[in-house]
Amino acid sequence: MLLLNQKNLGEEALNKIARLALKSQIRKAQDLQVRVKTDPNLLAQGKLESLLIDGTGLVMGQNLRMEEMRLQMKTIAVSPFKALMGNIELTQPTDGTACIRLTEADFNRAFNTKLLSDRIQALPTEQNQHPITLTPQSIHCHLLATGKIAIDVDLTVSTGECQQVTMEATPTMLGEEVILADCHYSQGVEPCPKFTEILRQKALDVLNLRDFEIQGISLYIEELTIESGQLTVCAIAKMTHFPRKA
Repeated sequence: MLLLNQKNLGEEALNKIARLALKSQIRKAQDLQVRVKTDPNLLAQGKLESLLIDGTGLVMGQNLRMEEMRLQMKTIAVSPFKALMGNIELTQPTDGTACIRLTEADFNRAFNTKLLSDRIQALPTEQNQHPITLTPQSIHCHLLATGKIAIDVDLTVSTGECQQVTMEATPTMLGEEVILADCHYSQGVEPCPKFTEILRQKALDVLNLRDFEIQGISLYIEELTIESGQLTVCAIAKMTHFPRKA
């Protein structure tokens, strides 16, 4: 009975530490489950049996949102003495798995930011050899059943003209990176090459989950699937240090 109580107390304390650390890096969550599994014997050997992070509707630090995230690590090597004092410190990196799902609405949220709008407006652009400014009025991303991503942009030109352009591309894996193949405009004409590069780079940041990583945990994508309205990513998760309170 005493051993059971010690086990529960150890897991409860570690779960509380892990949950507080993760919550400090996540602005909002519809649901967040954090589960550290261990027992006194394992902890004395410097081992945690597993760590599970399971969340829905997670809003990250830059107001980026994930519909779902499930991350699991097994056989985590830690400093036993520090863990008993409430400080979970890894003694070696640990690999695990992650599955993340983003919706079309999550993509739109990532693209409709003041920073992206300001970058487009700051582009050195000309029309008929006269400098002009492009102001995005709206950006809509579409995740298509064909496996493509389409980005619709409504632009206002400083001359008073309105433009509508749609950039399409096919995300595909190249090693551990997602690249955009067959990038082209299916509607309108390219305002300028740097405009295309801004959209392209933002899409790659989202697709490669660069802005969605948790401190101490890096993601290496193995598989990416786009269906109508959603993106699912399966990745290797490498933890170099336990998430800390921000």
